[in-house]
Formats: sequence, C-alpha cells, structure tokens
Amino acid sequence: MSTITKRLAAAPISWGVCEVPGWGHQLEADRVLSEMTALGISATEFGPAGFLPEQATQRAEVLKRHNLQAIGGFFPVILHDPSKNPLDVVSAELDAYEAAGASVMVLAAETGVAGYDQRHELDAEGWVLFGRNLDAVVKAAADKGIQAVVHPHVGTMIESTSDVDRVLNDTAANLCLDTGHLLIGGTDPALLVRGYAARIGHTHLKDVRTAVAQRVQAGEISYTDGVKAGMYVPLGQGDVGIAGIVRDLLDAGYEGWFTMEQDTILETEPTDDGPVRDVRQSVAFLRQLETEIER
Repeated sequence: MSTITKRLAAAPISWGVCEVPGWGHQLEADRVLSEMTALGISATEFGPAGFLPEQATQRAEVLKRHNLQAIGGFFPVILHDPSKNPLDVVSAELDAYEAAGASVMVLAAETGVAGYDQRHELDAEGWVLFGRNLDAVVKAAADKGIQAVVHPHVGTMIESTSDVDRVLNDTAANLCLDTGHLLIGGTDPALLVRGYAARIGHTHLKDVRTAVAQRVQAGEISYTDGVKAGMYVPLGQGDVGIAGIVRDLLDAGYEGWFTMEQDTILETEPTDDGPVRDVRQSVAFLRQLETEIER
C-alpha cells in the first residue's frame, strides 16, 4: 500500500463533533463513522468525550463494527494548575486507548476555561510545572506503548510560536503538527517541518483561508466566528501549502498518520450531504497528491 493512503485517517471534528459547549449540532456517531467508511477511510480519531462509549471494550466494539482502526485522538488536559494532577484523568483514558489498540494521545493544554476564544499565557513558575506534568504524561503513555504529543491549539496554553519553542526546547515531548492551528497562532507549519521534522509525532492536516485567519490573529473576530466564516476549507483549496508540507514530511522520514481535520460548526442536522462533502474533496486531494508523488 502506498505512502499516504495507508496512513490516512479522519476526525469527528470534520463532521462538527466537538467538545466545546454550544459548538453546534452534534451528529450521531453511527452516521459519522458510516460516512468515514464509505469514503474508504480505515482509521479515525476518537472524538470528544461522549461521542464514543466511555467504557474501553465498548468503544473498541463500535469502531470494529464500522471497520475503523482506532489511532487515538485529541485529549484536553490541564497541565499548569498545581491543584490538579493530570495523571488522574489521563490514566483512565490511556486504559481505553490500550484496549482499542490506539497509538497516539494528542494532548491539548487545556486552560480551564470553556472554548477557544481567549488567549492565555504561562508565567515562569507555570512553565516549570507544565513541563514537569507534560513529561510525566508522556512517560505514562509510553509505558503503555502510546505516544503522547502536544497539540499547539488556538485558545490553549500552547498557541504562539514562543509557546511552541518552549515545548521543543524545554521538554522531550513530540508535537502534533496541526497545520491550521499553528498558522493561526503565528507559526509557519512548513518551516516547522523543515526545522523539527524529527519532533513531529502526529499530523492534523487543515487548510486555511489566511484572510480569515488573520482576522482571528488580530483579535478582530473570535476563533469560533472564524470557523463560522469559513476559515477552514477542503485540503488544497486554502493557503497553507498542504502538498508541500506532506512532501517534506515524507522526505524527512515521517512515519505517522495523516489525519484530515476541518473544524466545522453545524447549525442543524444536515438535510443534504453535509460535512462529508468537504471531507470527500480532501480525500480526493490527498489521493491525487499520492499519485503525483509516486510517479
């Protein structure tokens, strides 16, 4: 099997399924997973708490029923608060990952505030605790054969280029290369790949309209409003340069997943194709790219 297709995965957020309260209409898992399978996708991230069963064996059974491999997924956790031990919440989730055969935990450095519309910064003391907790989570995951990676994400404790640099310089953790959130936070994802390919353990491929992203960067509109304004588009239709990034990752020897993510907000239950229409275009783009690379 070829270099991209065998590592192509989906994520429920592309169907508007999100952990943020009030994000929008939440589709049922059976519809989302069935549409993934119909697109020829063979692997998926778990999605937010409540999308799949909490109990590990039941979660694995749902994915097996849809012929989907579990790869892990996005997991928000507070790493900077001295009153909270992140291992208290991570340990149970790691058990579920292990039971489902998942291999990657994508850590979002949760702020403690709902949503992603506020900017947060750590002081020196907060960074020390953050790094210590992060390393402990990475070790706990590794002990179960799971790679925990840090996801730079708008509205979390790791958002800006300086935040990303601190993770790279002060911890041993690898990154989730989220091409959209990095760009919105001020980091050029293509430059990050060229400089730190060995520290990229997972990818979230997003394509972005920079005109909308710049309004979010400037604080002119919130992240949520940016998503509603069409900030994310099918792969290859935005300004990120997805094809070049994928080529550079492959050239650098990247062996992880290529997870398609286009954050979407649904107002109501779709009466037409709905979100799967955009995901279908992203799948077609990556398969065409794969064909070009293999020529």
